[in-house]
Amino acid sequence: MWVFTRYGFYSIACAAQADGSPDPDTVMVRARAEEHLRALQMRFPDLAAAGIVTSPDQDYRYRIFLPKRVWAGVLSELAMEQKWSNFKNEVAAYNAPNGKEYVDAVFDVFARMALL
Repeated sequence: MWVFTRYGFYSIACAAQADGSPDPDTVMVRARAEEHLRALQMRFPDLAAAGIVTSPDQDYRYRIFLPKRVWAGVLSELAMEQKWSNFKNEVAAYNAPNGKEYVDAVFDVFARMALL
């Protein structure tokens, strides 16, 4: 699952069990930018205890591991905090002036998806 929020972009996948199979109860919330995970932890202080794992050889270098039920609660809170009518504008306003790369990426995704 990919999730774009005003805090950042996340790729969520099941964590691996000891035998390498997916753990249906634990997720990895992955990001390419560490500041995206830090912003999520600032918004949800309970996530700070998870710590950020750095994996330099992975395509998503930064990760936090969470019980799936905790992640479901985060998603619910994200949905409830929405008060804007235009996501692109909210991302731009929330991330100004330091998040230009992320803002540009959101607009690029919007433009690409408009071609479907």
